[in-house]
Formats: sequence, C-alpha cells, structure tokens
Amino acid sequence: MAAALAILAAMLLPCWGAFPQFKKGSTKTNGARCSHHSECYSDCCLINLDHGGAFCVPRARITMMCLPQTKGAINIICPCQVGLSCIHKDPVCTRRCHLI
Repeated sequence: MAAALAILAAMLLPCWGAFPQFKKGSTKTNGARCSHHSECYSDCCLINLDHGGAFCVPRARITMMCLPQTKGAINIICPCQVGLSCIHKDPVCTRRCHLI
C-alpha cells in the first residue's frame, strides 16, 4: 500500500503545476464563462446545456430552488445567498432557500 502511494506521488508531483489553481474572491461577473465555481464572484458556476457551457450566475434568493455547495466544479442548481439556508420543509418538495 505504501509503495503504491509513493508511486502515485512520484507521478503527480512533477506535473502539479499543470493543474489549475483556484483562489477565493475571483472577480468573474455574472454571465462570464467559467469552469469552476470558485472563479465566479457569486461562487456559482451553473451549467447551461442550451448554450453549451457553464456561466457565472447569482446565488439563489429566498424561496428559490437550491442545492448546497458541493466540492464539484460546476453547479446544476446554485446554493443560497449568504444568510439563507437550503432546506426542504416538505419531504416531497425540492430544497428552497429560507431564512432561519
């Protein structure tokens, strides 16, 4: 097991700089193309299959459908704005942003 980890580390370390590095506080505005949610000022990079790509969009507002932020790069539904929580009050309805 240790040998396998050492081999994997030896293969990945030389090309570590080739992986994109994302930093918090990026300034891509809404409507800009993105490949990771951390690139967007709103922290939401939403996939848009109709336009063939992903774009920065605002976070969900109160009573809008939402999903909690995942570790994935692109969202299918955006997380809530700051101060709101993404919960479902009814088991059959989708999650929505609420004040708590």
